[in-house]
Amino acid sequence: MLTVLAEIRELLAQPDNDYSWSSFLDNDAALEEIDAIVTEIQSTGHAPLMLRVLFAPTGPIQEVAISSGWGETFLVVVDRFDAAWAAGQ
Repeated sequence: MLTVLAEIRELLAQPDNDYSWSSFLDNDAALEEIDAIVTEIQSTGHAPLMLRVLFAPTGPIQEVAISSGWGETFLVVVDRFDAAWAAGQ
């Protein structure tokens, strides 16, 4: 799961991302949320359930991906997310 989050963080960190359709206020807010989740996983060993919302269809990450031109890449990453989630992270 941490590998998937590192991948998505890298994508969210791109300077030209469009956050207008997502629930993230901006780039900094998105990265702060991902970083907080990574910290939680590292300290507890478990991913929070709300992570499923971030990766959901039409969820905030997909909205950024589509608006920013990396929608196809997101679909590849979300497949890895789904596999990690199913495996218990």
